[in-house]
Amino acid sequence: MTIETLYEHFLKCKSVCTDTRNISENCMFFALQGGNFNGNKFAEDAIKNGASFAIIDDIEYKINDQYLMVDDVLIALQNLALFHRKHLNTPIISLTGSNGKTTTKELVNAVLSKKYKTTATKGNLNNHIGVPLTLLSMNNTTEIGIVEMGANHQKEIEFLSNIALPDYGLITNFGKAHLEGFGSIEGVIKGKSELYQHLKVNSKIIFVNHHDELQIKQVGAYDHIEVFGSKTQLLESQPYLSLSYEQQTIKSHLTGSYNYNNVCVAIALGEYFKVSTKDIVDAIENYIPSNNRSQIVNQNGHQIILDAYNANPSSMLAALSNFNQLKNENKVVILGDMFELGETAPEEHQHISDYTSDLKLKNAIFVGENFYNIKSKNSNSNYFKSFEDLNAHFGNFNFNQQLFLIKGSRGMALERVLNLI
Repeated sequence: MTIETLYEHFLKCKSVCTDTRNISENCMFFALQGGNFNGNKFAEDAIKNGASFAIIDDIEYKINDQYLMVDDVLIALQNLALFHRKHLNTPIISLTGSNGKTTTKELVNAVLSKKYKTTATKGNLNNHIGVPLTLLSMNNTTEIGIVEMGANHQKEIEFLSNIALPDYGLITNFGKAHLEGFGSIEGVIKGKSELYQHLKVNSKIIFVNHHDELQIKQVGAYDHIEVFGSKTQLLESQPYLSLSYEQQTIKSHLTGSYNYNNVCVAIALGEYFKVSTKDIVDAIENYIPSNNRSQIVNQNGHQIILDAYNANPSSMLAALSNFNQLKNENKVVILGDMFELGETAPEEHQHISDYTSDLKLKNAIFVGENFYNIKSKNSNSNYFKSFEDLNAHFGNFNFNQQLFLIKGSRGMALERVLNLI
């Protein structure tokens, strides 16, 4: 089937779906395959539940003309997204980085949606499947598209950029994330900077914070740069972040000074796209973080900084540094393993453990095999091999009106600790 024919069918549909649990009326279902599943087997269910078409790559599952055969469903999804992107008269902003991508994307969307009809990546659907799905969720009414791009190896950002074809781009930061795939911090910088290379080759606009010398160095000599960050000043981050902007004080619901740059990005893009100062301030002040990202939760007399969506050595150190500055004598950290660090995992977990032991904490709790394997004899530190082990012993701590920091990689799912506190 040609991409032109597939596109004609796509235009007849209201949406695109890859999961039969989320089928909606008149959607186009893509029967993706994975290591443990064959989406072709679910094509019939998708049609029965309201899908207009099912895109399959196994002739055995073709029942009638609603089942559209392609050579490879994933490649068809990606090619359709690129074809659609080329037909959209919509400016696309792409962003990547080691930390803060999703929060930054949400802030940018909050600001720009004050003036424009925006379509942004949902959640963190930022990979080789999520980016195409984001693009295919846009239509001719979308005035600005915001596409988050994640990567754990070289050439992935390049690949995603060649699908999204961004007009504007930015990198939140370079940090020690996905070292198993990137190999080193130098590998991270090279991989993330593939977005810069794409934008430069196509003479598109790059946004870069004037405080970030490393990023400015990576951009190099280039004519289409928007430098930002000089109009704002960090005022406070205990526990909520506030900053000055245009002779006003913005009081956010975000915790941590590490979110300051994320807010600056949203302000810069708001200014560039001529959103009023009032609307920029209003959007940031009314943005409330969710999904376990920099949330502040008050529960049973405790205050909890819940930052359990993900973690890597850079974001962990930033969170601990910020937590250390908070004025409270009853501070407890509950930290989970950091994943995808490869052979550097023992060293990086040891570094976090050592750093934590130097802080004035009531207690430090480490969860996961990586931390357990490097456990120290610090009297204030407790190590548990799994969440189940922590669960079995949590009642022994007898916490009373504590300030908690909870952080770990997604696979640790440390938001479950809320049920224990």
